[in-house]
Amino acid sequence: MAKLTHLDDDGNAVMVDVSDKASTERTATAKGSVFMAAETMALILEGGVKKGDVLSVAQLAGIMGAKRTPDLIPLCHPLVLSSVKVDLTTDADQNAVHITATCKLTGQTGVEMEALCAVSVAALTVYDMCKAVDRGMVIEEVCLLEKSGGRSGLYQRQDPETEDQ
Repeated sequence: MAKLTHLDDDGNAVMVDVSDKASTERTATAKGSVFMAAETMALILEGGVKKGDVLSVAQLAGIMGAKRTPDLIPLCHPLVLSSVKVDLTTDADQNAVHITATCKLTGQTGVEMEALCAVSVAALTVYDMCKAVDRGMVIEEVCLLEKSGGRSGLYQRQDPETEDQ
């Protein structure tokens, strides 16, 4: 049975000791979406949100979120990120903003939490900037898509709709 790495034998929270792990190139990509009313999507597309350019601000917030991950997530190692990319795309058919974040570094531990934080903070920023006109927005599907590097190697999320085919 798999053991949780952030608990010692007595059940106490611990930061994982990575001092004996080799430094390798590590990358992680996460995604998420913010679903909203059609009117809200129109405001974003037209640049009519009073707080400003929603997509640019959310992109910057996502990058900042990745950099601040150890301040937000207990027991997360502070990392020296070499790259953080946050992309936001609008989908007028679904009335959604889709967010993808990729984080990279060379180090002793992975960057999955940084990619997930980037997506989450970007999504929360979209919500914050648009909440005056749409409190019914929904943040969904925040998940890790892929990670590479380290002892465990490559992980790629399987699409649940095609997984059994």
